[in-house]
Amino acid sequence: MQKEKPPISIVGDVGGKIAIMIEDMIDDVSGFVAAAHALKERGAYKVYVMATHGLLSSDAPRVLEDSPIDEVVVSNTVPHEVQKIHCSKIKTVDISAMLSEAIRRIYNQESMSYLFRNISTND
Repeated sequence: MQKEKPPISIVGDVGGKIAIMIEDMIDDVSGFVAAAHALKERGAYKVYVMATHGLLSSDAPRVLEDSPIDEVVVSNTVPHEVQKIHCSKIKTVDISAMLSEAIRRIYNQESMSYLFRNISTND
């Protein structure tokens, strides 16, 4: 049985602004698409979705491609190259270097906070 979803409420003025929806995982995209429609109806200039894990199963790539969402940014924790073939809006951020450095630091009992203070936009 599918859970009933609450109605979408937009708080504040989004007219002419960029809206960013952030989630840990994105699989079923219907909620994001519904929210994007609501944001665009209220005048949002662009709508972005960002998620750590982009599962994007079933028809999610097609639904995203046909939606008012401008771009979906996900990390490479889950392979999604096939989904990117079906949706040009999916962009990937490679976090492999950061994860390997985190594992190395934990193993060597080094500071993890260093990662958050010393990461550039090129990393």
